[in-house]
Amino acid sequence: MNSIPIYQVDAFNSVLFKGNPAAVCILNTWLPDEIMQKIGLENNLSETAFLVKCEGYYEIRWFTPTIEVDLCGHATLASAHVLFNFYEQDSQKLTFRSRNRGDLHVTRKTDKMYLDFPADMPKDCAEPTGLREAIGGVPQSCLQGLTDYMLIYKSEEEIAAIKPDFAALYTLKARGVIVTAPGNSVDFVSRFFAPGSGINEDPVTGSAHTMLIPYWAKVLGKQKMDAKQISQRGGVLTIELTGERVKIGGDAVLYMKGEIYL
Repeated sequence: MNSIPIYQVDAFNSVLFKGNPAAVCILNTWLPDEIMQKIGLENNLSETAFLVKCEGYYEIRWFTPTIEVDLCGHATLASAHVLFNFYEQDSQKLTFRSRNRGDLHVTRKTDKMYLDFPADMPKDCAEPTGLREAIGGVPQSCLQGLTDYMLIYKSEEEIAAIKPDFAALYTLKARGVIVTAPGNSVDFVSRFFAPGSGINEDPVTGSAHTMLIPYWAKVLGKQKMDAKQISQRGGVLTIELTGERVKIGGDAVLYMKGEIYL
């Protein structure tokens, strides 16, 4: 019987039971895709990250309970937390190689860890049929990125009050939908819904901020910002636009470690 180390980490918060939980599996070689998908379903978290060490970097893949995704921020932050604390204690920077978004970097500093991801520059688009009715409220505009739609609202209160029709959203041809507005105590707030990807509402979505950051940097005229994802669990992010890449800073805390037996 083979065993695989598994860790569960709450990312983008320094307090247990806050932020976004992710599972991290450390592999010697890649498992068959169908086994990784079954592990993702068994874990029943928004993402499970799988890592294989190579020369100078780690290959990384992410699975929701139902699909593999191209990019995941919180599970990458969780993976870095595991590596920094159990496998790469002397390192201050890690490189992860993804299949569809290139190299991703995580730097450890005294206050938190910082993701370095490619920016997803959103473009204005027409609202897909039924999107406004599925989300609710009166968005000011709709934008589209590589995998997600983004709706812009006037206030944090509007974002907090949104109660989506998840069955209607399930049929949308996109990974998910970001809703965002200026924040009361931070530069902007957001929420993220992705029932078609197996996640009704993601607690804190690092990958969504690759689209949020360039949008709000342009609107607010600033490169460095603070943001909150105002889901029930909530998360806090320190962010910066650096050319065609974004830096996303956050904390993480280990909840559990164990073994998977196959």
